[in-house]
Amino acid sequence: MVKVAERWFVIAGIGLLGAIALAGLVVAIYAAWLFHDLPDASDLADYRPPTATRVYAGDGTLIGEFSDERRIYVTYDQIPQPVIHAFLAAEDRNFFSHGGIDVSGLGRAMFKNIFNAVAGRRLEGGSTITQQVAKNVLLTNESTIGRKLKEAILSSRLEATLSKQQILELYLNEIFLGYRSYGVASAAYNYFGKSLAQLTPDEAAFLASLPKGPNNYHPKRHPGAAKGRRDWVLGEMDQSNWLDGANLTELRARPLVTQDAPKRAQYQDADFFVEEARRIAAANPDVGAQLNAGGYYMRTTLDPSLQTAARDALMTGLENYDRRHGWRGAWGTTDLADGWQADALKKTAPPERRAWEAAAVTAAAGSSVQIVTARTGETGSLIGADVSWANATRGLKRGDLIFVEKKGGQYALKQIPAVNGALVAIEPQSGRVLAMVGGYSYALSSFNRATQAERQPGSAFKPIVYATALESGDFTPASIVLDAPISFAGGANGGRWSPENYSREYYGPQTLRRGLELSRNVMTVRLANAVGMNKVVELSKKMGVSDNLQPNLSVSLGAGETTPYRLTAAYSAFVNGGRRVDPYLIEYIQDRNGETIYRGDRRNCRECGRGFSGQESPRLQARGTQVIDPITAYQISSMLEGVVQRGTAASARGLGRWIGGKTGTTNDYRSAWFVGFSTDIVVGVFIGFDDNRSLGSGETGATTPVPIFNQFMQAALKERPARPFVRPRNAIFRTVRGVEEAFRPGTERAREEEAPRDPTAPVGPQTYDDVIRNELNAAPPQGPTAPPPSAPPPPTKAPAQDLEGLY
Repeated sequence: MVKVAERWFVIAGIGLLGAIALAGLVVAIYAAWLFHDLPDASDLADYRPPTATRVYAGDGTLIGEFSDERRIYVTYDQIPQPVIHAFLAAEDRNFFSHGGIDVSGLGRAMFKNIFNAVAGRRLEGGSTITQQVAKNVLLTNESTIGRKLKEAILSSRLEATLSKQQILELYLNEIFLGYRSYGVASAAYNYFGKSLAQLTPDEAAFLASLPKGPNNYHPKRHPGAAKGRRDWVLGEMDQSNWLDGANLTELRARPLVTQDAPKRAQYQDADFFVEEARRIAAANPDVGAQLNAGGYYMRTTLDPSLQTAARDALMTGLENYDRRHGWRGAWGTTDLADGWQADALKKTAPPERRAWEAAAVTAAAGSSVQIVTARTGETGSLIGADVSWANATRGLKRGDLIFVEKKGGQYALKQIPAVNGALVAIEPQSGRVLAMVGGYSYALSSFNRATQAERQPGSAFKPIVYATALESGDFTPASIVLDAPISFAGGANGGRWSPENYSREYYGPQTLRRGLELSRNVMTVRLANAVGMNKVVELSKKMGVSDNLQPNLSVSLGAGETTPYRLTAAYSAFVNGGRRVDPYLIEYIQDRNGETIYRGDRRNCRECGRGFSGQESPRLQARGTQVIDPITAYQISSMLEGVVQRGTAASARGLGRWIGGKTGTTNDYRSAWFVGFSTDIVVGVFIGFDDNRSLGSGETGATTPVPIFNQFMQAALKERPARPFVRPRNAIFRTVRGVEEAFRPGTERAREEEAPRDPTAPVGPQTYDDVIRNELNAAPPQGPTAPPPSAPPPPTKAPAQDLEGLY
């Protein structure tokens, strides 16, 4: 029996050893499978999480941000101690003393979980900051024993690979804190609109309360829980003596005040500009792929004060146009039943940057209209003039939803314009885009009418025709061109095309200057026919107006298409001495290491990087390409100054001297333009409906665009006072009819009546006076009798805007 028992004992022992060996093998196989793809902790030494690209104006103002994860990476030494202490108090007070796993902290968490389980509260994990870094950066969020084992092993490896400061830096930059915030720097900006250095201890404590559950402590949806959690963190900081003398009671008594919503930038006026900069950067092969995650620094050309002035001017101009064309009716209706306010606020919102409120009409009788605002419930009456304005068209009735703006003790009636437009301001010497507004409201439509709207410029194209004529050498500003009826074959339905002046009147022989100042259509067509439309189209392409215009005479009156952005840039050549400068929005882009990877100014400067030892400064080549002679550029700028002083843009005369520009209106008043300038800034304004319908009779370039230009320039001239246009060195100056004109050397002898012959007149040995006489006899002018060439032009009878040229 003993031997049998011994035998079975041996067998059992062998079986047990086999089972143990098998279990060990299974564990080994499981461990090998579990850890075969374990990340290498050393990879974190060079790890950088996705970081937002931040966009700045020329003066350093933050104007935008591009990101998938809104994060601003900061190094450990850039993080203030109150912020570090707040997170250590809330998450891992023993961080600087444990080796990755806090045994005592884990024990406390397990003990607390007994009571948490009984009370139905969330269980605590007891994870250290090192473990959280391992989980957040290297692992997944799955709740398994395997993941916890990996987390523990990786934590030990992290502690052996990185310093405590490096681990904490990773943690504070990687962690999600709600409000679209990744990392503490982004959270400080999104919640409080501050940098980390500006945070108070109670604000730092609130940020430290968020890692456990940002949604549970949302400051707007759960204000009580958010403040309670913040106060708990403050208590933990106090127990660890980390409040640096601040009074706990006082800190807890402070209200928790955060921004209503996270903002990409405090400056909100550059939305069209920022989006255009994003498109440009995204299309660049060195930037585009990492634009939303590379942490780039983008410095732009924007001038914030001019951008704000541009947006104000355009919005005001569009609203004034809209006011002239009547009340279109309420944007909605309500039965004023309980809860109508919430429904109304969901339907639409007032335009940004306007102190308008959604309101409902509660009573309407004759000239009295009573309203109640949707958000605040305030009651009042509409201004009598606005009631009359509304009654002139559709009127108002009870239940109408409208926009109002408080004016004293009453409310003004407002409506969002249906018309739209754009404004672009460019520095002509460099091409830097100083301001860009692509529409009335980016929130309502992100379509950028400055860069994306291809529209006919009308008479705003005429300076290109006149520049072509002056470039030919056959014309001067004092040359005579006949203003009389003319027609050409190739009109509609096989007929003839007979361009007309806007006033339907003709004034006989006129100088080029007067033709441009008063925007004479017939003179422009004659001039284009004389120099050749192929040359006009070629110059327009060289100047950047358009790349695909057809050499038709109608194009000389603005029948081709371009964008406000391109036309405004083309006008820069009239101011900067004849050079085409390509406009640009981005000065440079730097990566997270400070290396410049993109630069808007592409000129080479071989000596710009050298040290200074008293030598002469490096000389850069001039920007842009010479496309017209400097004398031609000066002649056009001088003639366009005449447009303001004596012509179709006379309403801009109040801006003073050395301001030029050209109005433009297209057929059926579909688009209205004004491109104006001083020596230091060129501004293009475009107004039109997105569906290209008519703006209405009389809505010329002088009616809405010029007042917008005036309002903008009043602000711009405070920064950049107007100064005389730069006079070309070799130009000859002579006074003609009281105006100082610039001439190319050798052409100053020509008098007005000695201009080249009109090629549409009969060919033969006749003087230019004979040509004029023949044409006047063949086609008598329909307006005032044409004076002889030597006489001054008759005074205009129509107001300035009625002189605007039309195609």
